Amino acid sequence: MKSGLQLRSEITTAGELRLSLLEIPTPDPAADEIVVRIEATPINPSDIGLLFGAADMRTARAAGTPAAPVISADVPPERMRSMAGRLDQSMPVGNEGAGVVVAAGASEAAQALLGQTVAALGGAMYTQYRCLKVDQCLPLPAGTTAAEGASCFVNPLTALCMVETMRREGHTALVHTAAASNLGQMLQRVCLKNGTKLVNIVRNAQQQALLRSIGATWVCNSSSPDFVEELTQALTETAATIAFDAVGGGKLAGQILNCMETALIRNHVETGRYGTTVHKQVYVYGSLDTAPTEISRGFGMSWGVGGWLVFPCLQRIGKVKTQQFKQRIAAELKSTFASHYTREVSLREALQLAAVAEYGRRSTGAKYLINPSRE
Repeated sequence: MKSGLQLRSEITTAGELRLSLLEIPTPDPAADEIVVRIEATPINPSDIGLLFGAADMRTARAAGTPAAPVISADVPPERMRSMAGRLDQSMPVGNEGAGVVVAAGASEAAQALLGQTVAALGGAMYTQYRCLKVDQCLPLPAGTTAAEGASCFVNPLTALCMVETMRREGHTALVHTAAASNLGQMLQRVCLKNGTKLVNIVRNAQQQALLRSIGATWVCNSSSPDFVEELTQALTETAATIAFDAVGGGKLAGQILNCMETALIRNHVETGRYGTTVHKQVYVYGSLDTAPTEISRGFGMSWGVGGWLVFPCLQRIGKVKTQQFKQRIAAELKSTFASHYTREVSLREALQLAAVAEYGRRSTGAKYLINPSRE
């Protein structure tokens, strides 16, 4: 097999982030492996976390050549401690992607995939060729393009795991912030299909309209002067007591908990000297706001705030349930779990300052898709 370009991220002990492209040899596949020519791989928020690390991207600068671009940025000294585990390591990036199987090992399962379009969750997907175990891949239904299948793992599994977490922890409805994202739209469609009540929190009227157009009933605009009352009313109607917060910093998590408590009181839940006894939970799974999380406690003692990630959740629910999720995703790939992208770029184009500035904002409506085969 010939070699291919791969996007790498490195943070040096001198406090500099370096994003570059390396020529990487493609290994011959073992019996239970295949080689996929990657044709589509999304830039998810989880990818940006590895891609940029703790760098201050306001200091980003371009270097290198058009054929071998390099992006550098400074890591503030106070953030270097959190990067200790990855210093001076050139790390591949990209959680998921899709493409065509161009080589296969000797096993029957591997040979059966030769020439097929598959999606994969295996890391190091910002690359032209990726050698993967057969069980890391999902054959896409006939007529499905690599772009349509590129995001069929992280966001769909996250949406399904949020609902599963809600159910397993004894809640009956949920709240989601930054809800107009691709993930948020998927979660809304999942909840509609499941009959689950979902309160969406967005940042502006346009995002409200977007979610209402796909069937959302409860959509609260955090920039509205009446946001707290609107959120409290939505929580009163849905009885949602668990939230998944992509924002992380600022006052939003605390506002959600306070509104949950008020909604419970409106619904005549018994209240004692320590507030209601119903547990209220906010899980932070993103960092759109990197400021400290502010909790103004007006909700008694039955509450929790914690971190949440999809991969530990998948480990908890087990292989059987995970496989059921994957089968559902494949069946509903062009409906419930459809993704939409702002722009498709090559690996080299992904290392242009303008592109980095746009997808680095992690804003709704600015989702990028890398097509390494465009090189």
